[in-house]
Amino acid sequence: MTYIPRALIAEITHRCPLHCVYCSNPLDMQRRSNELSTGEWVSIFNQASVLGILQLSLTGGEPLARPDLTELVSAGHGAQLYVNLITSGIGLNESRLDALIEAGLDHVQLSLQDSQESPANEFAGARAHELKLRVAEMVRSRPIGFTLNAVVHRRNLDRLEEIIALAERSGAQRLEIANVQYYGWALQNREVLLPTREQLARTIAIIEAARERLKGRLRIDAVLPDYYAKYPKACMGGWAHQFILIDPAGRALPCHAAPVIPGLEFASARERRLRWIWEESPAFTLFRDENWMPEPCRSCDRRTRDFGGCRCQAFLLTGNAAATDPICTLAPTHGVVEEVLQRVDAHASSTRSWVYRSDPA
Repeated sequence: MTYIPRALIAEITHRCPLHCVYCSNPLDMQRRSNELSTGEWVSIFNQASVLGILQLSLTGGEPLARPDLTELVSAGHGAQLYVNLITSGIGLNESRLDALIEAGLDHVQLSLQDSQESPANEFAGARAHELKLRVAEMVRSRPIGFTLNAVVHRRNLDRLEEIIALAERSGAQRLEIANVQYYGWALQNREVLLPTREQLARTIAIIEAARERLKGRLRIDAVLPDYYAKYPKACMGGWAHQFILIDPAGRALPCHAAPVIPGLEFASARERRLRWIWEESPAFTLFRDENWMPEPCRSCDRRTRDFGGCRCQAFLLTGNAAATDPICTLAPTHGVVEEVLQRVDAHASSTRSWVYRSDPA
């Protein structure tokens, strides 16, 4: 089968002024001294366009930490890519936003930690909430796509209706209610972040009501926590089916968490062409088709929909990246998920201290 990538996720830096307790960046982040140069990124964007990629997401860390961000946006636009900036908003002002839009920026995705300032700043590990609200005002007044990304978890889900109301006022066209996914720093804080069953049931009801009420005004997408699912999600649309992620040092990954899997060697976009990486590199082809699948995946009708689930999650929960994702209720190892949920229910009122994201040098 031929796979054509849809999007390039460019982690242009791991530097970030926030220290979010659920950050998806790896525990071992890339240093500034290892970051790709402007010219190297420009070459990658051009290769992506030739490969058939249509969308470029500039992310991090915080992409605004790169002083050459306007040049990178211009290069993405010049390569005929739809350019999306995923940002905390810190480092953005009126003039810089206008420069980015003039360079070809198509869309801004702004992160939001909470509806209230004090908990928002706590979860971010920085005083950022008021600034984010000002950035939302700036973005809404420009002719550009605008998504608000609200990361939700046990400690803020009881304010979900307030978060949705804030999104209404923000002028965003889209709200993504993203339950924390448990990789990177979020895994370190899993038993403080994972919502209870009661919270999840209430969340679903609130989202359904808001979608109906705001139909045609605000699109609401929701990512629910894997741990309560009957079947796993098709992580990243399938391993190396749709996305290429390039980390700040140039490593090409099928997803942001892939380096947790031991024994995989990821080609560098500094040394290899993007087409070879996508079509031939061992790390991209390893779990792409069905040959790796164990039972019950191999004979399951859902294998072409969820592709056996997430390989990184399978490794993190079972120690075996080639196992059926234990999120699946049919998985032989599903018991490990039930054990986690039992601990969460037993310690739902836990006030354990956070492990905050640290900075790369």
